[in-house]
Amino acid sequence: MIKRLLSAIVMLIILVPILIAGGRAFSLAVGIISLLACKEMLDLKKSHSKYPAGIILLAMLCLIVLVFYEFDAQIFFFGISHYVLAFMFLVFLLPTLLSYKNGEYQTKDAFYLIGVIILLGTTFNSIIVLRNMSLHHLVYLFLLIVMTDTFAFIVGSLIGKHKLAPTISPNKTIEGTLGGLIMGSVIPTIYYYFCINTSSIFLIFIISLILSFVAQLGDLFFSKVKRENEIKDFSNLIPGHGGILDRFDSMIFVILAYILLLNFL
Repeated sequence: MIKRLLSAIVMLIILVPILIAGGRAFSLAVGIISLLACKEMLDLKKSHSKYPAGIILLAMLCLIVLVFYEFDAQIFFFGISHYVLAFMFLVFLLPTLLSYKNGEYQTKDAFYLIGVIILLGTTFNSIIVLRNMSLHHLVYLFLLIVMTDTFAFIVGSLIGKHKLAPTISPNKTIEGTLGGLIMGSVIPTIYYYFCINTSSIFLIFIISLILSFVAQLGDLFFSKVKRENEIKDFSNLIPGHGGILDRFDSMIFVILAYILLLNFL
């Protein structure tokens, strides 16, 4: 517990000033975090076969291109570059024709790699775009995730009796999920209403409710990935917390959902 607390304090001391400052420092930090997250996905031994070093290097380069592609809100309306996607499909799919000797890097591995790059590239690029739009957008999403996780744990510990998904995450309960859903929506709604948009507090609450639910689904999804790969954490990068994906599991899905829901706010 002490190790976990100290790690959290160190992360806050490092990341909060970068988040507030924004600009190139923030973009660079997001780029580094995205590469670490990608490495954790590529280290999953049961999800794919071993990747050749050249393919891993290309994957990292493509990820960085997607993360740093367009720093303004127009990306939400015009999408990512078709040039980048076309390049990815060619450089990751065609080399599978050459791996016929030892069975390394098969077609399923190429599709897995493309999916990982698009998922992480879209997510971390969106984090940069949202920060450039307004710091309040990211604070709202962080607040929503923290409140959801915190109250899901508190309520689940106090009155949780019915398991939510015992084969994926045995400690999660339906009661905890509902507690996280309610408190993870109310507090962020108040923040959004006063700091971002004062249009309709009811609509903001409904969207916060959806995002809180998605946050818990994201947590479950990455728990399933870990269970399929028979691991406890994605890495030991952050003492007491695990890896990057152990901290960003909910955020990845919340960011994607928030992009879809922005048009309604």
